[in-house]
Amino acid sequence: MSGDILLKGYMIMVFTTCLVSLVELVQSNKLKVINTCDEQGAGFAADSYARIKGLGAVCVTYCVDGLKVVNATAQAFAEKSPLVAIDIFLA
Repeated sequence: MSGDILLKGYMIMVFTTCLVSLVELVQSNKLKVINTCDEQGAGFAADSYARIKGLGAVCVTYCVDGLKVVNATAQAFAEKSPLVAIDIFLA
C-alpha cells in the first residue's frame, strides 16, 4: 500500500516496556525484538541499525521514556537516518 512503511528484521526496545502492547506482533514472528537496559541506549541502537540496514525502530512508553529517546531521534533526523520512534501510552 502507498504510504506504508515496511520494517523487516529487528525492533529495539527497552527491557520491560512495550512488551504487553506488542505481544501479537512479536508472536507473529515478523519482528525480532532486541531488549536494551535503558531508553537512550535503545534509541542509539535503533539509529545504528537504521544506518546499516536502511530502517530502524525503537519502542518506548509514554512520557519520561519518550523524552529519553529525543537525543537519538534528533541525531537520526539531523543525519537523515530513517528511524521510527514508537511512543506507546499504556492506560
